[in-house]
Amino acid sequence: MRAKLTEGAVEALLTGSHVSNPVLQLLNIRTIGSSNPPRFRLSMSDGLHCLSSFLLATQLNTLAEENLLVPNCVCMLKKTTINTMQDGRRVVIVIDMEILKSAEETGGMIGNPKLYSSPGNMASPQKLIPSTPVSPSPPSSAVPGPSCGYSSAVSPSKGRGRGFEGKALMKSPNTSPGSSTKIFPIASLNPYQSKWTIRARVTNKSSIRTWSNSRGEGKLFSFDVVDESGEIKITAFKQEVDKFFSLVEQGKVYYISKASLKVANKQYTTLKNDYEMTLHANTSIVPCDDGEGVPTTQCDFVPIAELENRDKDSVVDVIGVCKSAEEVSRITMKTSREVSKRALSLIDTTGKVVTVTLWGEEAEKFDGSEHPVVAIKGARLSDFGGRSLSALFSSTVMVNPDITEAFRLRAWYDQEGHALNSQSLSEMRSVGSGGKMNWKTLSDVKDEHMGHREKVEYFSCVATVAYMRKENCLYQACPSADCNKKVIDQQNGLYRCEKCNREFPNFKYRLLLSANIADFCDNQWVTCFQETAEVLLGQSAETLGQLRDTDENAFDEVFQKANFTTHIFKNRVKLETYNDESRVKVMVMEVQPVDHRQYSRRLLSNIRKLASGT
Repeated sequence: MRAKLTEGAVEALLTGSHVSNPVLQLLNIRTIGSSNPPRFRLSMSDGLHCLSSFLLATQLNTLAEENLLVPNCVCMLKKTTINTMQDGRRVVIVIDMEILKSAEETGGMIGNPKLYSSPGNMASPQKLIPSTPVSPSPPSSAVPGPSCGYSSAVSPSKGRGRGFEGKALMKSPNTSPGSSTKIFPIASLNPYQSKWTIRARVTNKSSIRTWSNSRGEGKLFSFDVVDESGEIKITAFKQEVDKFFSLVEQGKVYYISKASLKVANKQYTTLKNDYEMTLHANTSIVPCDDGEGVPTTQCDFVPIAELENRDKDSVVDVIGVCKSAEEVSRITMKTSREVSKRALSLIDTTGKVVTVTLWGEEAEKFDGSEHPVVAIKGARLSDFGGRSLSALFSSTVMVNPDITEAFRLRAWYDQEGHALNSQSLSEMRSVGSGGKMNWKTLSDVKDEHMGHREKVEYFSCVATVAYMRKENCLYQACPSADCNKKVIDQQNGLYRCEKCNREFPNFKYRLLLSANIADFCDNQWVTCFQETAEVLLGQSAETLGQLRDTDENAFDEVFQKANFTTHIFKNRVKLETYNDESRVKVMVMEVQPVDHRQYSRRLLSNIRKLASGT
């Protein structure tokens, strides 16, 4: 049985009339222009009329990439909007869609659709391609024309996931109060448009940052805005910083127009938009007094239990109730800059807990005494200590946000969540914090084949240093603050770093120590890098380097004193392959002194469990 199409939907969509979830058939699809990411032009039919003035939003490119959106398939258009070109022609932007039937299930074209024409789309196919360049109109290849039939191969694309907050069909064009300006949804913006205005709320605003390099110096700030359809990052440079920084306030709604669009640099933004915006001298930002209907933020929350299945270093949105919070502490970064940090434990309805680290001002002002709901947009996922999260410079931290997910979590936690026997994904916690430790003996590590699984595993043990290889434990490294690459002695008083592509008159010593540790049942070779090796040896790398060069006996004595000392070792274990040979590698992440009182209590607890058979 063939699918029933929504007759008359093509005309309704093109004229801006309301039509709820129309069902159309795709007649053809092709790429337009040479943009990255690519844009896809669609020819759609409602059984009576067909039209090729449909443009797929880049958020849906994955449908074409995975060969789901192919000619003759039947689709439901869940969200669309209309763009009007300068010559009066209209383009339907498909923002959200669902494929109801594949091409195989449909079995061919439904009905005998005729080409639809309207006063706004009367241009003939021949007139779509001008004989001479017209400015500032977009390239003709980028603008769909009123043609039903064409053929072109669909090239692979780099699609982005969907995540729209609103579900109602968008009506466009809207107008701003007191003017005839059309309001465009953020999701419909692309570099080919010359005139547009958006109405959006500022969800995150950075401080002013400066830069200085070979091309000059300057300053910048950026902010993120959101509307019902999506979000986008906006950046201002140099003079525009002075013009707009004080005007833009987080949480407020603005009309923004006359900015330029370009492909987003994903190194500096985590927003789900293929483009970003840059302000310039002609840009207009006008406060909007009526912010009703504009969302406060747009998040794609990942359940805490799902974090185990996400890739390391991925950026996610997460929401949970703050079960506990450590005191704020100060740490010194590699750049010698001190920064505040605070670790939180968040729990959600999955019953899983994850540790989240806040930094700087966010860490200092956070109050977890009332167990608030915390939502973080754009946190980085780490595999240090199982699974943990860290807020980034670009992250947005919201405490008790006014969103549905927060209200649901609050009710769940107050009724049952507070008494739940939860399980933490973050195993590596400091001993003093009372966090859970994944205690193992060294024989357990081998018997349980730890490190042989796909994911990195962690364990803690109490062990004694049996032997350390002092040969080649030190190397000469690049003196730059953010580089630890080994330097090459040029034999002329200079040392070259291949990574920095520079020569330096000096170097710094770095430790890379191989040690054998043992407990009552087995032993294990482990690797200690700079910080853990310094704790184990009780000396800095620089001191050890000087001793090795000037006093070999004193250098040997440092290693002798470290032998047969007992510590708590927190370790990372993973199977690694080198020269086609696989072996389990254990890296020491932290070395701590043994708290014998706590250690004895743990042993007594284990004895009681063994005696009771539990």
